[in-house]
Amino acid sequence: MERKTGIVKFDPPLKFGTLLRRYKRFLADIGLEDGTVATAHCPNTGRMTSCAEPGWRVALSDSRNPQRKHRYTWELVHNGVSWICVNTGRANEVAFEAVSAGVVPALAGYDDVLREQRFGDSRFDLLLKRGSEQCFVEVKSVTLLAGDGCHAFPDAVTERGRKHLHDLADVVKAGHRAAMLYVILRPDGTVFRVAREIDPAYAAALDHAVSAGVEVHAWRAAVSTGGIHLSEAVRMH
Repeated sequence: MERKTGIVKFDPPLKFGTLLRRYKRFLADIGLEDGTVATAHCPNTGRMTSCAEPGWRVALSDSRNPQRKHRYTWELVHNGVSWICVNTGRANEVAFEAVSAGVVPALAGYDDVLREQRFGDSRFDLLLKRGSEQCFVEVKSVTLLAGDGCHAFPDAVTERGRKHLHDLADVVKAGHRAAMLYVILRPDGTVFRVAREIDPAYAAALDHAVSAGVEVHAWRAAVSTGGIHLSEAVRMH
């Protein structure tokens, strides 16, 4: 049996360029190293505050699929200090690999780690199972560096995020374990906090979920052009 490493690797290797502009939420024009300009898919629905400045270096994955409208996907951006992963889908991959490998002690010791599992009318990112025990985990990617130097979530109002918190509270009420796992996709911050100034309703929903017994964990990911893995727990403020 192959041993889990907890690492998500970029394969094939990434391509590099310069961010020219992000527009229509899901598109970005990138000046490639060969002098051409490519329109890349931007898999991030947030505002991308503090991680989408024109002129910054970016890294793209190449689908190598001629049938795709946009061949490239925007994966990373470099702010002059460090690489930041802006592909929010990578947070789920990294969380799955890390939890499967036992990297997160609070979520270790389960026999099965399943992705995209339903509870009621909600689908959660992970379901951990050990015998009759079940733990539902919702994963959120964190890319915002707030003005106070804290990692913060969300970077935009999120009704979907609030629903997930209420549904996690229902999971606890039904007798199961439930957890939020915030995956911080950049290294240049201190503690993690909820962005009450951006979405006070989300902050209130998180307070309610915690009081109902939902666990909250924040972990920083080590991001490089070779891959991503969870590296350390981050204190919550």
